[in-house]
Amino acid sequence: MKNVTIVKIGGNVVDSPELLQEVLHKFTQLQGNKLLVHGGGKLATQMGEKLGIKAQMVEGRRVTDAETLQIVTMVYGGGINKRIVALLQSMGCNAMGLTGADGNLIPAHKRQKGDRDWGFVGDFETSNINVALLERLFAAGITPVIAPLTHDGQGSLLNTNADTIASGLAVALSKSFKADLVYSFEKKGVLTDINQPDSVITNINPSSYSQYKQEGVIADGMIPKLDNAFNAIEAGVSSVRICYATDIADLESGTTLCL
Repeated sequence: MKNVTIVKIGGNVVDSPELLQEVLHKFTQLQGNKLLVHGGGKLATQMGEKLGIKAQMVEGRRVTDAETLQIVTMVYGGGINKRIVALLQSMGCNAMGLTGADGNLIPAHKRQKGDRDWGFVGDFETSNINVALLERLFAAGITPVIAPLTHDGQGSLLNTNADTIASGLAVALSKSFKADLVYSFEKKGVLTDINQPDSVITNINPSSYSQYKQEGVIADGMIPKLDNAFNAIEAGVSSVRICYATDIADLESGTTLCL
């Protein structure tokens, strides 16, 4: 079975030209099939403020009205995505920028969660991801760079969480590939002490994860991230690694999650 590495880079990378350059250089060093999922950083919020549109965030996700959708489409699917593609091309990596609408890659539906109107926020089923398209791109030597946008099949793009897209792509690809998922992070991995940057937990399995939670070592916002990661592993992803942004090509760095 062929390998594929799914790398998600966050807003802290996107917001720093120097860091982005270094991370993309590391990304090109990954062997085998690979794809990149990127977040949006602060640029959408900054552009919205210039246009008098204030960001509405709930549980770390952007409530997306029609005006905000236009902004995130320009920023995520346009400016950021194409800048990353151009940088990768300059490094000898033949990249192609995509949203979930391109090639019907990620069909989705508007979020229906509670009584809140999330607007143009999308959720999707991993079984609907167009894996055949990605396989054709890999076979042609093309590296997909995926913006955090999906589509509803009725003519509208939807704003979708980049972490969720990365996890969903890894699960979908795991049916045909040995899929490894890497989340770049502002820390060196999952820490036993958030005040000690070198206190990295190198390996976590479901048993140790449960114990860390009971002891309060892993708490708060890290819990949903790791829950999502273990769900991906249980669905067939070979491994999930959480590491510092520039360590994505260093297989010994960060925290590795496995069964």
